Amino acid sequence: MALGWARRRPLPVFGVLLAESCAAAAVGAKTWPFFLVTAILVGCLAATRPRPTAVVAACVELTVWPCQWWAMDHGREALSDAVSMMAALAATVAIAWLTGNSVRQQQDYARALRTQVLTAERLRIAREVHDTVAHSMGVIAIQAGAAALVLDARPQDARKALAAIETTSRETLAGLRRMLVSLRRADDDTATRPVAAGLEAVDRLAETTADAGVRVEVHWQGERRPLPPEVDMAAFRIIQESVTNTVRHSGARHCQVCVDYGDEELAIEITDDGCGADRAGGRAEVRAGATSGSGLGITGMRERVALLHGRFSAGARPEGGFRVAARLPV
Repeated sequence: MALGWARRRPLPVFGVLLAESCAAAAVGAKTWPFFLVTAILVGCLAATRPRPTAVVAACVELTVWPCQWWAMDHGREALSDAVSMMAALAATVAIAWLTGNSVRQQQDYARALRTQVLTAERLRIAREVHDTVAHSMGVIAIQAGAAALVLDARPQDARKALAAIETTSRETLAGLRRMLVSLRRADDDTATRPVAAGLEAVDRLAETTADAGVRVEVHWQGERRPLPPEVDMAAFRIIQESVTNTVRHSGARHCQVCVDYGDEELAIEITDDGCGADRAGGRAEVRAGATSGSGLGITGMRERVALLHGRFSAGARPEGGFRVAARLPV
């Protein structure tokens, strides 16, 4: 009857069964069924309870059963029989405990794997939010400053800047809304999977950046073809982050983006004619800060490339400006 509560209260049931086995031994009944059931409970405890608890339960069982055997036999059995009996008891309990412990280790590994997946997903979402918002806010800030400068003298240009701000902010809100949909997908299987931006959005990115005062030239080399989604997304985010840094920190007027579709890898290169590493307090300082502590900027791009087993480099050019290059295997 006590087995009915074994799943919810294994420890009390374990104690009750040991007491029943002692009572059965006192009246001369067979006790080996109790031994098998308590051994199974030791395995259950090893799988569901802290390890010290299962170890103590195994030790208690290995103590109680030899004592019962000795009390019933009064030492009449030969020493070899006693040794064989003890070895069988120990082997049975050890097998039960090892089986339960193995189940517990598998459960712990599964939980650790789920935690790792969740952490990776959070980092991915953080990178996506940063890449989306940082670019858009940079464009909006520059357009707002330009509108303030020409509001009285050239209202037509001010209206054009405000229209660019409206367009950029709407696109950013739409992107954030798609990210929220992806976050809810785990709770709502009917949610539509958002279509992630890829290299097809580079031309639109160039148009938006031109509105912010930086002309972006995009050069396509090789045969354009569909890429693995993770490569397509990483390439676009690297271009977007590099162009954003050009707009916000370099003081450049021109930026060049080169995308080369190779047979075995995708090569991307972003260069500008800005101040490079010579501008105190400018982009070089921001980039260094991102590399050392923020986890964004160059560090984010480098992490994207490393996850895809590619190669990445970034730094000031000797002739001036800044260069970001990445090679992603396809």
